[in-house]
Amino acid sequence: MSVDRSIETAAPLPRIWSILPGPEVMRALGMAVLGLSLTLVLWQLVVTLFGVPSYLVPAPTDVAGALSRDLPLLVEAAVPTITEAFLGFLLGNTVALLVAVSFVYNKVIEEMFYPVAILVKTIPIVAIAPVLKIILGNGIEPKIVIAALICFFPTLVNSVRGFRAVNPQLLELMHVLSASKTEVFLRIRIYSALPYIFSALKISVTMCVLGAIVGEWIGANQGIGYLLLQSMFDFNAPRLFATILTASVIAITGFAIVSMLEKWVIRWDPGAAM
Repeated sequence: MSVDRSIETAAPLPRIWSILPGPEVMRALGMAVLGLSLTLVLWQLVVTLFGVPSYLVPAPTDVAGALSRDLPLLVEAAVPTITEAFLGFLLGNTVALLVAVSFVYNKVIEEMFYPVAILVKTIPIVAIAPVLKIILGNGIEPKIVIAALICFFPTLVNSVRGFRAVNPQLLELMHVLSASKTEVFLRIRIYSALPYIFSALKISVTMCVLGAIVGEWIGANQGIGYLLLQSMFDFNAPRLFATILTASVIAITGFAIVSMLEKWVIRWDPGAAM
């Protein structure tokens, strides 16, 4: 019996180790770090050898100096941008999922409003931003709506496709069992759609940062977008590049968080499930 207990105690250990990055992931990270390092070295050499002025293209060392010197300013600017991007991410994806469900269960609604969604997507976001500023004012609201609009369409398209990518045999089985539409949705469709939804979320989590920054360009006195414009007008190229790098770090962090959530939620092989 003692042997059996030891085996039962040791059984969960593989699950703990399974959440750690595997050899393929570590190799991909290593190659990415190597490629980034080589790019920075090449960048430094080109700027140094050709004597490019720092106000045009700063060297990586100049950008690193700006990051160290202006770190409190960058963190202060990042806070409102992260807030706007996060709220826009929640708003845009929530509305997109609700609309996707209505499209799947009501063909008339889809035929009426899918072209409207496509039309909104085709309008450049920089053209919508001034209109939203006029309607919603100069506060945080237009930035959130702009970020939400950028998130909306990818999630809508992928969610509709995911909700419909259901094994017909499973639907037939649920029909035989007299399952309701709600039961079919909760037990079949949502599991089928999760891989598609997370693919869209990984796109929108990076795009919502861009939406927040665009909103700040139209009118703001704080945020990453405001600091970008200020650095450009001051011809402070090192701070400009440092601000761009800060925006990239925010987007990459959001992508990593969504990827970890996907790994935690989807514990089956989506290909095998199909």
